[in-house]
Amino acid sequence: MTRTLRHLCPGLVAVLLACTALAACKDNKQAAAPAGPPPKAQVTVVTLKGQNVSITTELPGRTAAFRVAEVRPQVNGVVLKRMFNEGQEVRADQPLYQIDPAPYQASLASAQAAVAKAEATVTSAQATVNRYRPLARANAISGQDLDNAVATLRQAEADVASGRASVNTAAINLAYTRLSSPISGRTGRSSVTEGALVTANQTTSLVTVTQLDPIYVDVTQPSGTFLRLKKELSAGKLTAAGDNQAMVKLVLEDGTVYEQPGRLQFSEVTVDQGTGSITLRAIFPNPQGLLLPGMFVRELVEEGVRENALLVPQKGITRNQKGEATALVVGKDDKVELRTVTADRAVGENWLVTGGLAAGDRVIVEGLQKIRPGAQVAVVEAPPPPASQAADAAPASGTPAPIAAK
Repeated sequence: MTRTLRHLCPGLVAVLLACTALAACKDNKQAAAPAGPPPKAQVTVVTLKGQNVSITTELPGRTAAFRVAEVRPQVNGVVLKRMFNEGQEVRADQPLYQIDPAPYQASLASAQAAVAKAEATVTSAQATVNRYRPLARANAISGQDLDNAVATLRQAEADVASGRASVNTAAINLAYTRLSSPISGRTGRSSVTEGALVTANQTTSLVTVTQLDPIYVDVTQPSGTFLRLKKELSAGKLTAAGDNQAMVKLVLEDGTVYEQPGRLQFSEVTVDQGTGSITLRAIFPNPQGLLLPGMFVRELVEEGVRENALLVPQKGITRNQKGEATALVVGKDDKVELRTVTADRAVGENWLVTGGLAAGDRVIVEGLQKIRPGAQVAVVEAPPPPASQAADAAPASGTPAPIAAK
């Protein structure tokens, strides 16, 4: 057996040496082979297409009551009765409180009696004057007596006029004992109950009545936005709702759209010198009382339809050191190009681009970190957006998506 191994060992060694030499030659060939071109970076692009886009401006603001009336007593007295429920809708001239009328009824009766007395005095004085005139013409009495009789008549007539004024004053004070609502609206909390003593023109109101239908919405915007909207209203781009007014919609705090359209009034005539802003007021119908004063809302002003507009996803637009909007575009031979663009405003999740790009350009939206201008890339077209996003981005005839005014 030992002899057999001795015969096999030289052959085995030769085979091993041959395999080693073959492997070394293969490695040398691989090392000598030239390196191939590096793989292309893969990017995702969106091909721009012109489309009709409804342009709207969003104006944040707060609601304010159309009219507010604070009910205060105009006479002194004790409250006998409250004739409404707190939070109740009341109409104009509806009684709210009854103050004890007895003292004022007595004052009215006294004034009426004084008038009756003065009128009786006038009758007596008039009869005296009528008797004295023929006697004075016949020189039966002196002229001085006639003059005194006429003066007494004039004084009695003045007393009648004064008494009638006192009657009117007493009647007014008696009417003030019943406090009525000056406007139609909703009552707030009552500050008094039956038995409370109130005084004329006191600083504390008995109740506040607020008219909520219609209701105001006040928004504060830069003067530049005001000028743009004013020009668009004059040019007919905004839907007019009357002289110096435009139709607007309202979005509530929970994101729902208020069903009643309103009118934006361009009635402000001064600009805040500290902030450069101007207050615009809109008026909305509020028949169900859904809108309450102090609520934060957003107004949507439809500025018209922009034809052949270009919408670029926001992730495809960046800013350079100068603050300019830029985009990377795949150009000829699949090479990356840097474009400076004009991003007018945001529309949903897109930018409305008005300069620097054209229909058919392929804007890179993914893979921006691994490329630079001049590099050749492998292009993959981005999938179309979901139906909900597409409806928000380009609804030429639907509800415009809320956007921020720039």
